[in-house]
Amino acid sequence: MSMSEEEKPIVIVGGGICGLATALALHRKGIRSKVLEKAETLRTEGGGIGIQPNAWRALDQLGVGHHLRLKAIPLLMAREIILSNGTQREESFMNTEFRCLKRSDLIETMAENLPSGTIRFGCQIVKMESDPINSSHTILHLQDGTVIKAKVVIGCDGVNSVVGAWLELKPTKRFNLCGVVGFTNYPNGHGFGNEFLRIRGDHMLLGRLPIDDKLIYWFVARPRTPQDTMVSKEPKLLRDSTMELIKDYPAEIPEVIKNCDLDSLLLVSLRYRAPWDILLESFRKGTVTVAGDAMHVMGPFVGQGGAAALEDAVVLGRCFAQEMVVNPMESNKSSWDWKKQEEEEKAMLKRIEKAIDRYVKERKMRILRLAPQTYLIGTLLQTTSPVTKFFSFILVLIFFAIFPNHSLYDCGQL
Repeated sequence: MSMSEEEKPIVIVGGGICGLATALALHRKGIRSKVLEKAETLRTEGGGIGIQPNAWRALDQLGVGHHLRLKAIPLLMAREIILSNGTQREESFMNTEFRCLKRSDLIETMAENLPSGTIRFGCQIVKMESDPINSSHTILHLQDGTVIKAKVVIGCDGVNSVVGAWLELKPTKRFNLCGVVGFTNYPNGHGFGNEFLRIRGDHMLLGRLPIDDKLIYWFVARPRTPQDTMVSKEPKLLRDSTMELIKDYPAEIPEVIKNCDLDSLLLVSLRYRAPWDILLESFRKGTVTVAGDAMHVMGPFVGQGGAAALEDAVVLGRCFAQEMVVNPMESNKSSWDWKKQEEEEKAMLKRIEKAIDRYVKERKMRILRLAPQTYLIGTLLQTTSPVTKFFSFILVLIFFAIFPNHSLYDCGQL
């Protein structure tokens, strides 16, 4: 093996929420992994992420829930305003455990709980291939010329997943919608209390979530426009164009956006993997699989994208641990003994494939509850066809009746 070649038992591609959560799940089960992140530092930019009970269950299993509960206030009430044809209808309901975390707090907390050296920055994968000598292994070619031979590869590298492309997954699709997200800080307190507010209008969805007594996270999902490329580079233009879209909304909403931190503004494309594609894809080739957005990217319309990624991590860690035979005398070493005889290694790889198959099967059943509902709500927001809107609305009602509250889902113990 040359100086530029390395061997790693488990490689996780992508150091975002899903990648770090997966590494943490494996670490909690005594299994080492290496996270390859293309950025030079932790990618802490981005907005907030709503954490509902199912996500808190996953974070508790990962051992970081108690740390993160200190980072945000509980949202005790939820209020939804529905605007339609000049009329306004309002509904209120109590929340179960629901908080909005800054993405940076979630990323940094998980990274701090990983063993030193787990994350390797500046690792851009330019090519993947099967090892011609040992086809059960995968070779990763990095931009700096390094070659990594991995026994297991888990792609947590988002919607443009290199690992997903190698698995020949169908490309994700783009909604005719985009999202504007940002933070607004009120030095003297925002006065909105512990309330999550959501407003639905024609082709628009807006949310306001307090993180603490002074900081507000907000998002607007709205139709894409030809000007998006230009305004995405100019925060002031992005703010002003967003305010123009919601000028007729209740006055408290434009006020939040007017006072936002311009540096926090982001314009994001909203993508999805079609429910029928999720049903038909295998999501495994040998000992390579995907998780998070690389597996099941969905719109933000039911607030479960991040939660689903955390659930993936817990289920994957559990499935791996159930199939791996670890010597109890060596469990404190937090690693597997990969230096066994060839036949034992082949048996180990077969068990890994079985573990991945179990993980994929379990996650498919869960995602096939989420993805259709998210897809239909996105369709309702973007369509101009009365017929499409009618049938989408009927199907949304059916799915909500079958799966009324996704936040009650329990992904189980790690």
